[in-house]
Amino acid sequence: MTAQTGSRRVVTNMSLSLDGHYAGPGDALDMGWVMPYAVTDVARDHLTSLWEPATTALLGRVNAEGFLGFWPTVIGMEGADPRDEGFAKWLVDTDKVVLSSTLGEAPWERTTIVDKPTAEVVADLRATEGGDILVLSSASVIKALLADDKVDRLAITIFPVFLGGGPRLFDDGLPAGQWALVSQTAGEHGTLALVYDRVR
Repeated sequence: MTAQTGSRRVVTNMSLSLDGHYAGPGDALDMGWVMPYAVTDVARDHLTSLWEPATTALLGRVNAEGFLGFWPTVIGMEGADPRDEGFAKWLVDTDKVVLSSTLGEAPWERTTIVDKPTAEVVADLRATEGGDILVLSSASVIKALLADDKVDRLAITIFPVFLGGGPRLFDDGLPAGQWALVSQTAGEHGTLALVYDRVR
């Protein structure tokens, strides 16, 4: 058995607490708990390694609004880390696909709004030329892809904090399968960046 090779890879990236949550029990949009860790070298290098081979960003609507509202402001910001600025420029310049049943048209450049099942959208993207399809922290999109066994590379940053509750990324009932560890990096504050490839 080997890790998946060939057509465009679907790569998902998510930050998790040590007790397995991607958000706390209160406001799922409150990412304040992530911030002390997101600015570590490990987290920044991890994200850079994911976006550099990617040519498409796949996002849910809520995440698209958050990401595309914030990241472009980093470009040219005084004192910005070059890795953050690099990611911000990539996000602005790359093709973006946003899954939404409520948005009629995209308020962002180089963005397509699609109202179709996630697996179908990924199948359409795989049929085109390009690099990796990167799903950035959009839990609903990643959950749907995991449930359909459509994730080729699973990237997780684990932050050493217990949130004590909240939504989980890995629900019961996911298809059984094996994953091969591609890389592991530990850094400041006990941050751990892990990358796994699906073994098929």
